[in-house]
Amino acid sequence: MEGFDPNQVDVRTAHFIHGRLVEEGVGEVPVERPSDGQVYAALPVAGADLVDRAVQDASQAFKASDWSRCAPRERARILRRWADMIEADVQTLARLEAVGSTRPVKDAAAWDVPFTADGIRFFAEWADKIGGDVAATRSDNLGMTIAEPYGVVGAIAPWNLPLVMASWKVAPALAAGNAVVLKPSELTPFSVLRLAELAVAAGVPKGIFNIVQGDGRTTGDALCRHPQVAKMTFTGSTRTGAAIMAACAESGTKPVTLELGGKSPQIVFADAPDLEKTVRTVARAITLNAGQVCVAGSRLIVQRSIAERFIERLAAVFAELQAGPTWDSGASLSPIINRREMQRIDGIVQRGVAAGAEIVAGGRAIPVVGAGAYYQPTILTRVDSAMDAVKNEIFGPVITVQVFDDEDQALALADHPDYGLAAGIHTADIGRAMRLARGIEAGTVWINRYGRSSDYVIPTGGYKRSGIGKDLGRQAFEANLHFKSVLVDFAA
Repeated sequence: MEGFDPNQVDVRTAHFIHGRLVEEGVGEVPVERPSDGQVYAALPVAGADLVDRAVQDASQAFKASDWSRCAPRERARILRRWADMIEADVQTLARLEAVGSTRPVKDAAAWDVPFTADGIRFFAEWADKIGGDVAATRSDNLGMTIAEPYGVVGAIAPWNLPLVMASWKVAPALAAGNAVVLKPSELTPFSVLRLAELAVAAGVPKGIFNIVQGDGRTTGDALCRHPQVAKMTFTGSTRTGAAIMAACAESGTKPVTLELGGKSPQIVFADAPDLEKTVRTVARAITLNAGQVCVAGSRLIVQRSIAERFIERLAAVFAELQAGPTWDSGASLSPIINRREMQRIDGIVQRGVAAGAEIVAGGRAIPVVGAGAYYQPTILTRVDSAMDAVKNEIFGPVITVQVFDDEDQALALADHPDYGLAAGIHTADIGRAMRLARGIEAGTVWINRYGRSSDYVIPTGGYKRSGIGKDLGRQAFEANLHFKSVLVDFAA
């Protein structure tokens, strides 16, 4: 997709309730473009009253419309129509996604928008596949479990992949027959409004998909605490996930699905099948979206015999990347979401150096456009597990390097006391790969690759403090249903 003029993109600063834009709020939040630091919009903040209005509207739509009661195939047809409309609107959606986020327009058009549409189709196909079971009981009894939607599902989506992450929350909930109230990140709030407009145009009843804008402290907290929100789903930091769990518990217990932080290892053995391909896989795992991905492969654990050569090639691949604004179709390195986050990333790097780490590549900000936030892809060697750069999620294009001599040592280095979101293993020895896959405590393990496939059937989610529950796969659909037990007695 060609580049564009960011000043020509029409953004709508509003909430979306019962099929229309609502512009009121209890205040405003300035919204900056990461690529140049320009404030390009003011976002209205939904207070508790407006959140209540959105939830009440969703609850009424759930009860009054046929969305949860219609034939599941009809619900699936509407969702597939929505997906088709999303694909047809790729130019508008890609520009909306790119202008205010860290997603380059060519990537948004080629991957984010199609991936969003295909994900909706995937969950649409589950609509008539799960309805419950008949239990084994006595011959004069009939025991059943009946799958039913919760009602109103509250969803909070992150800023790093706004369209995709919103669809992961909204699509399975809608396919299961629920209504959804979504709060997008206040840093990237606008592309999902178009998503909601297209949903109504496709036939999703008004009120079944509402959006409230605002910050976490005001809007997000009110959504979590609302008594008519029957379930919450969130992707973001571990710290915020804990706050969401507390808010849900304090206001009356409700189930939560949380995909949280990660500090994912990439283990490279000397027998990796194609070393050059492995180098590029490792590089992409930490530079995709400038490392602003929960599953970013931020810890390289490489066998000593190839470490020097591998690091040298990795630095060369990093040097190929060209930073630039998201509306420039030639850019290959995304900006950091804002300068505050960029300074936080740099602070972690510099503290690592002060503690004895060595910068092999990168290690500083890149002056590109105005006050935009860009950071060089960075390699830190001579690190140890006590360093902040190794222990904590950086959420930037920074990879630490540790070396090992044998399989046991590799497994010990891969283990993290807090996080267990994802891991990568690169080796030609399938036995070794499976031993490590069993031994690593992580929700997803990739072997001789790093990153999700496009088939949606493999669930994603973390161990330890990296989350609860799953996004994607059958598990994500089932998480939006609760199951009622029914026992019928035929005896006279």
